[in-house]
Amino acid sequence: MKKSREGNLKHVKGSLCLVPPLLLAVFFYLQFQTLGLFSPIFRCGGQSAGGGGGDDYVDRLRASATFLPLKDTREWAETWFISTLDDTSEPEGEAKNIVFPSAASAGRLLCMSAPSRRDGTRNAYALAWRDALPDGAELRPGLAYVSETAYDHSNLWHGISALIPFASWHARSGCRARPARWALFHHGEVRLGMSPWLTSLAEATTGVGMVVETFNASDVPVCFEEAVVFRRNMAGMTRERLLAAFDFMRCKARAQCGVVADVFDPDSAAVRVTILFRTGARAFKDEAAVTRVFKSECARVAGCALTTARSDNLTFCDQVKLMSGTDVLISSHGAQMTNLVFMDRNSSIMEFYPKGWRERAGGGQFVYRWGADRSGMRHEGSWWDPHGEPCPGSPDILSCYKNRQIGHDEAYFAQWAARVFAAAKERKAGGSPASTRRREAPTCQCS
Repeated sequence: MKKSREGNLKHVKGSLCLVPPLLLAVFFYLQFQTLGLFSPIFRCGGQSAGGGGGDDYVDRLRASATFLPLKDTREWAETWFISTLDDTSEPEGEAKNIVFPSAASAGRLLCMSAPSRRDGTRNAYALAWRDALPDGAELRPGLAYVSETAYDHSNLWHGISALIPFASWHARSGCRARPARWALFHHGEVRLGMSPWLTSLAEATTGVGMVVETFNASDVPVCFEEAVVFRRNMAGMTRERLLAAFDFMRCKARAQCGVVADVFDPDSAAVRVTILFRTGARAFKDEAAVTRVFKSECARVAGCALTTARSDNLTFCDQVKLMSGTDVLISSHGAQMTNLVFMDRNSSIMEFYPKGWRERAGGGQFVYRWGADRSGMRHEGSWWDPHGEPCPGSPDILSCYKNRQIGHDEAYFAQWAARVFAAAKERKAGGSPASTRRREAPTCQCS
């Protein structure tokens, strides 16, 4: 009996020892419940994040999503788009980008309210947690590619400069990061699409159709489940990554158009020359004379074949196939020259301009020289027509010079062509191992 009483006394003492910690736990629980910190945890299974009854914490998170101007005019042009976040190159050598959700966004999604197609300062963005989106916001499932450019998503060269970072990022993901939609901006203003040529290239590169977010021209916020933002085009990309991205894009376009396997003949040393003519602005005045000069010089090179074409008469895949079978591209300055990206590496470009461009056009006239270098081609020089009527009193090129037609210089063209064709022949014959043409495998490599 004595032992029983002693045991009961020990149990009572032990229970009394637990009372203070239990009281303390109850106190803290009531305090945290008052602050709303436990509401998401103890929410009933069928209760939504926006429901009532103890959702104070979620409501506070929702209210904390502050919309800021998409175009922050206080910042430099390269960072005024989503200016509160820094972009990074990961891995090193890739174009600078911002990923949502990520550690940089504290796990929050990117939300946008973008009713304006004319004023980027009227459009706004906010960061929000998925279970506490802004009131009325629509959640867009999947991955969004968000592109801001200071140039143009319709111009072929400017547009491809905006596409390249996404192509590289897509390849880096092992081709798994396919976009469910694109959001396009120019100076923070909504854009509703790209040109058909660029749309075809984007679809070939990613393997899915292009869906462009329109934002419905309303103030209803749109939140993206996942998003990657590029706001500086190719800034931050190393030459190695640029070359790899262009290789990848070229390969995907060829595969999409079914021209990968039927244009390569490793044993052939034929030089394939294409004159890609324009119609109207910056066209050659005498196409027959230009064709005659280059055809004559081509005939002097064993195995040389010359083709003439117009890009405005060709589908996207026609252009891919034509350029895949071209070693030397001859063309006047213009959007059709963007097709150079479909040529094999180390292929040659010969470019022509109307009178006035050399003196008045500025650095922009060299975009295809830069493009050739970035995509692994050889820009063999340019010819500026020295003849034509002057533009007295004209302050800029657009008013007079830009769309003039181009003459020809038979002697100069012949000498230039002889040199370029002979060098191309030597490279294809293997006489210059350092510049041997690169041959892609039938399958495009996703790294």
